Amino acid sequence: MNPLIKNFILVVLILIVITGIFSALYFPAVTPNEISATQLVSDINANKVKKVTVAGTTLEITYNDNKTVTSMKEENTSVTDLLANLGVNKDALQKVQVDVQPVKQDFWSWATPLLVFGILPLVFFGLIFWFMFRQAKTGAMQAFDFTKAKARIFGAEGHGKEKITFKDVAGLKEAKEELVEIVDFLKFPKKYLAMGAKIPRGVLLVGGAGVGKTLLARAVAGEANVPFLSISGSEFVEMFVGVGSARVRDLFSMAKKSSPSIVFIDELDAIGRHRGAGIGGGHDEREQTLNQILVEMDGFEKETGVIILAATNRPDILDPALLRPGRFDRKIVLDPPDVHDREEILEIHSKTKPLAKGVNFKEVAERTPGFSGADLANVANEGALLAARQNKTEIHQKDFLEAIEKVLLGPERKSHILSKKEKEIAAFHEAGHALVSTFSPETEPVRKISIIARGMAAGYTLQVPSEERKMKTKTGFISEIATLLGGCSAEKIKFGEMTTGASNDLQRASDLARRMVKEFGMSSLGLIAFGEKEELVFLGKEISEQRNYSEKIAERIDEEVDVIIKGAQKNAEQILLKRRALLDKVAKDLIEKEIIEREEFEKLIKSK
Repeated sequence: MNPLIKNFILVVLILIVITGIFSALYFPAVTPNEISATQLVSDINANKVKKVTVAGTTLEITYNDNKTVTSMKEENTSVTDLLANLGVNKDALQKVQVDVQPVKQDFWSWATPLLVFGILPLVFFGLIFWFMFRQAKTGAMQAFDFTKAKARIFGAEGHGKEKITFKDVAGLKEAKEELVEIVDFLKFPKKYLAMGAKIPRGVLLVGGAGVGKTLLARAVAGEANVPFLSISGSEFVEMFVGVGSARVRDLFSMAKKSSPSIVFIDELDAIGRHRGAGIGGGHDEREQTLNQILVEMDGFEKETGVIILAATNRPDILDPALLRPGRFDRKIVLDPPDVHDREEILEIHSKTKPLAKGVNFKEVAERTPGFSGADLANVANEGALLAARQNKTEIHQKDFLEAIEKVLLGPERKSHILSKKEKEIAAFHEAGHALVSTFSPETEPVRKISIIARGMAAGYTLQVPSEERKMKTKTGFISEIATLLGGCSAEKIKFGEMTTGASNDLQRASDLARRMVKEFGMSSLGLIAFGEKEELVFLGKEISEQRNYSEKIAERIDEEVDVIIKGAQKNAEQILLKRRALLDKVAKDLIEKEIIEREEFEKLIKSK
């Protein structure tokens, strides 16, 4: 609702209340009976009246039974003349006690007109102007408040009512060990200061999206039990010059007032990119904001008790001045969780969920290599949604496994019905992927084959690594390319030509082969890395590549890529031709069942 309309309604309600109060005070609760002068004369003649009290124009008549009524007379007429003119019996009148009293000044007789026509209108218009001026003042204060830091401040209990500690963060053992020192300093600063030690002023959390940088920062605040000021890097920079640096000053001032405290700057790369891009000159607002951060961090004394935590997934583009000793001089790398960490993360995110007996998080963790903590939280949530959608009271193992595929590929598109011919092509395509992968060295085992459309894929072959791998060999890359080309090779063997369904496979195979030549040195060109990627700082994306090789080398790179692709294609065709009967059998079962799980697939291979 518009504030002006709200204020107007409030003023009207106030006036209604005031009017009601005055009305209750001015008008008597009980109105006495009133008789005419003629009736009064008749009652006097009948000897019913004991006393008549005259007060101005009002007559108060008291009867013999002490009943009281009122009557009225004219302004300049006496009560005796009035009664005589109406034919009162003089003898009866002499028996009535007539009492003349001075007229009492009624407060409300003059106060009511004054209030209604004088004071209340002034109050009404005064309130309206007061609300109008208050709105104008608020707008002016908001303009001055523009330079205030928009940090979300959480108290000493962590993050709102929910206190996060290291127990709520699965995995990240090395990162937590590094941060224990920060927590200990915030709890017991004197023992460090007594030794002349300086705790790191800035701690930079580096890791991919969803690995738990923000959660870990909240856990540090929860463990240390200190105020936690959270702000995003993008909230500093506005379109007005000087706002960013003013907000930085205000943020650090707030942190020092609530010391000991933690300041958390999320997405530091939004303001911490390399300076000197030539865009905007020295007055670029982002650069001014970064300069102010550098100055404020230099101004920290060792006794301040303020720790700056920052998170980024792009440490390569940060300005070197941010990373020098005395600023963000401690860098903590957060790796994606391994299989044991993934199991712990799933257990944490399923604490409040009703789980069925037999739920095995180890199997779910094995099927989710490369998943971040956020991905696993999404898997747990999707499993709960799937169970609720089917009106279940508990979440079963099948729901979690179904959630993995939904997160990876998207929901099943059961309405996407393939024709009989397309279904056959999809079955041979996925069977080709599965068989080439199975009979190639250093490949991952096939977990599931499906020709039910999910997301943008008409079918898929799900492979899950049996163990975590940090490095890969040339043989493994060749086998991976052969597996990618196994689908189109199976189409050629069965139908004599390939379809557009292999377009994504070809793109991935070509990119991998080119990386083998240019980045990994896995070709006859030798152990040389070709090409230097350039990034335009103001765009923040790798959009160009600087060639550090000649046109002749470029031709040789293309030739090497061609050799790798054709060699992998030849390997795939040889595997499928050698096991043609098995290819037909797997494809036939896929057409009938649409889904083949790992156990059934392994039985098919052993039977052939």
